[in-house]
Amino acid sequence: MRRFPVRYVAHRLLLAVGVLWAAFTVSFVVLYLLPGDPVATMAAGGLDAEPVSPQELDALRARYGLDQPIVVQYLHRLGAAVTGDFGTSIQNGQDVRSAVADALPSTLQMAFAGLGFAIVFGGAVALVATYTRARWLRQFLLALPSLAVSLPVFWVGLMLVQIFSFSLGLLPSVGAAGPRSLVLPAATLGLSTGALVAQVLAKSMSQALDQPYVTTARAKGAGNVAVHLRHALPNAAVPALTVLGYVVGNLLAGSVVVETVFTRPGLGRLTVTAVGTQDIPMVQGIVVFAALVFVLVNLLVDLAYPLLDPRIVTGARV
Repeated sequence: MRRFPVRYVAHRLLLAVGVLWAAFTVSFVVLYLLPGDPVATMAAGGLDAEPVSPQELDALRARYGLDQPIVVQYLHRLGAAVTGDFGTSIQNGQDVRSAVADALPSTLQMAFAGLGFAIVFGGAVALVATYTRARWLRQFLLALPSLAVSLPVFWVGLMLVQIFSFSLGLLPSVGAAGPRSLVLPAATLGLSTGALVAQVLAKSMSQALDQPYVTTARAKGAGNVAVHLRHALPNAAVPALTVLGYVVGNLLAGSVVVETVFTRPGLGRLTVTAVGTQDIPMVQGIVVFAALVFVLVNLLVDLAYPLLDPRIVTGARV
């Protein structure tokens, strides 16, 4: 019976905690180094806003703890963050956790759709490219990921809107009303990540198909499809699985651009607004949440390694 890798899991958990602490600390330092005053920005409001006296500004700073020394503010916010409390928005007084929870469903919907597109697109390109015997088709498919990775996300989104919304009139260009409005954002978000999956999986598949166990499987009479999917793919999936951690981070980062291009509500739009107004509690809450998602996905990937290849934990050699 295989032993549970306790030390391996403990080490990964410790690294996860370190990443979360680093994300909180770096975001805190960067936000406080930015020029400007978030309280003054909030008090300024719009063109019709009434002027606020210096005494009222001081009272607002005291209310949000911004009148304390920076070290005290850091320790106070860190202690509250450990309990899941990121305070309230400086701009609108909304609880940060509630604001993130309200914006999360739309972003998750788009992220999962983009991830699905990335897996289907990247997996299909890699599998067909390594399976086909047509040299021209193989070279064409292997060239697609490099091209897709180099395309800016906002440009891809604008081109898809121009073609499928304005020229063909097949899909809506903005908004979040119904499944049809999700197609273009998901394709925009998933194209570059799918290209990355295709690059890694195609290279791993090519290496796996040259291994002795594949030659043995062919000698025993296994067909090309069985060799490709049953023997080579499970072993080639380990490097591609590693990419998933980066892919999730890329999807969260890309949501800022995609939600802006397609005028969709979500964490991306909330981030843009919070950064533009220097809403420190809101920005920190979003940054830590994104880091938490990134850490959890990478932790799950790390824990899946021993199931795919026990040598990763035991250090055994071939």
